[in-house]
Amino acid sequence: MSKEKKQFETEAIRTQLERTEFLEHTSPLYLTSSFVFEDAEDMRASFTEEKERNIYSRFTNPNTTEFVEKVCKMEGAEAGYAFATGMAAIFSTFAALLDSGDHIVSARSVFGSTHTLFTKYLPKWQIETTYFDINKPETIESCITPKTKILYAESPTNPAIDIIDLELLGEIAKKHNLILIIDNCFATPYIQQPIKHGAHLVIHSATKLMDGQGRVLGGITVGNADLVREVYLFARNTGPALSPFNAWTLSKSLETLAVRVDKHCENALKVAEFLENHPKVNWVKYPFLKSHPQYEVAKKQMKLGGNIVAFEVKGGIEAGRSFLDAIKLCSLSANLGDTRTIVTHPASTTHSKLSEADRLEVSITDGLVRVSVGLEHADDIIKDLAQALQE
Repeated sequence: MSKEKKQFETEAIRTQLERTEFLEHTSPLYLTSSFVFEDAEDMRASFTEEKERNIYSRFTNPNTTEFVEKVCKMEGAEAGYAFATGMAAIFSTFAALLDSGDHIVSARSVFGSTHTLFTKYLPKWQIETTYFDINKPETIESCITPKTKILYAESPTNPAIDIIDLELLGEIAKKHNLILIIDNCFATPYIQQPIKHGAHLVIHSATKLMDGQGRVLGGITVGNADLVREVYLFARNTGPALSPFNAWTLSKSLETLAVRVDKHCENALKVAEFLENHPKVNWVKYPFLKSHPQYEVAKKQMKLGGNIVAFEVKGGIEAGRSFLDAIKLCSLSANLGDTRTIVTHPASTTHSKLSEADRLEVSITDGLVRVSVGLEHADDIIKDLAQALQE
């Protein structure tokens, strides 16, 4: 693969495996569980890592290598490792880097399964987490203790679309010698690159916009080579590897990431502007709306506003349910980042088991609706949302 630096879109398309003797134009699919060795010495040197080569697809596979290299170039990372899912990437990264007694400082607004990992599973190994309010970044340093090892955040957050200043997090991490890990799933490396702002590791659920078509699961962690080495060793021994087929699919998907995300964001801004002026909507959050509380921060660190719009329907939980029941074109699904527009009402679905007080702590009001804006014509998306709001 060429090491010459190219533009984002070109890297996404032209970063690929060396051609085989068949001179294929696009990378082939390597559906093999293992690889053979020339002789005993070749096998010995491979297992001791004196040679860099494929051994077993739980460790490495040509398709996985191509996918990882593409994401590393997009994010400006030194190394990476690909996983079966986004949550496999999150768990493996934390498990690889933390020891019993370590401490995490995290934004309270994190994905529900990440919250469960922090509150139910990591405490089994005496690893504790302290949350800070993403809207009060001035409180972050007061959460840090001598045992703190990792500073973690999502930006934009799920599902309330809050933004945090990544440069500020980078400065805090440097000052306190912490590992800064950013979940960049909602933005994608096309919109922002947290490593430029001081992040040591960046995590993605590749299932979302990286695939973009609701087909396969995947996750990836990229960043500092020494840290990724620890993640790789953990994953090599525990087995959460991405399948070759999914890696091949995701690598092909990255070729169209830029053009897809451009259109997603164009549609999302139109949807947000429509909702902002609707009489049955209390408020709208979209990073590139001037009414967003962190609009200036978003403009500073993001190329575009992303494809997720959050808004509050007047009338609370029942109004939110009625809105979903009236949807005709858009999909009701737990996924996001698809070509198809997806609407979700967190208070009655994904976060329904939380108390109202707990939901409000992460900005999930009773009437909050999350829209993952797809690639349909914007007029048709808006027409469906408009008729559902009138029901």
